[in-house]
Amino acid sequence: MAIALAALSFAAAIAGAATPLRISSGLYGVVMRGPTKPVCLEEQVCEEPAAGIVLRFSRAGRVVARVRTDRAGAYTVRLRPGTYTVTTTRRPVGTGLTPRIVRVPRGRFARIDFHLDTGIQ
Repeated sequence: MAIALAALSFAAAIAGAATPLRISSGLYGVVMRGPTKPVCLEEQVCEEPAAGIVLRFSRAGRVVARVRTDRAGAYTVRLRPGTYTVTTTRRPVGTGLTPRIVRVPRGRFARIDFHLDTGIQ
């Protein structure tokens, strides 16, 4: 019985089973953009949520996930554990998106907040 179950599991994996593997890891956080003004004083807020930004997560040069931020700049994405390069669909201005490389832990979601430089000096 165990051998038959193992053979069926193996055959389903090779055939590309219709049931996707459950991914229990990923990332969540907020994307902020700034500065929003040429001159910011200490008591001023000089960044804002980056609403509607598309984040692309790549491994080995291949985009494996995309997610769009909500109005508050928040995002959540399911990813397999490992290291990913993160880019946006927007043309980079200033230093662009940071961080550019993120690590997804095994078996949980980690918080990673991003900053999108507006290029305002």
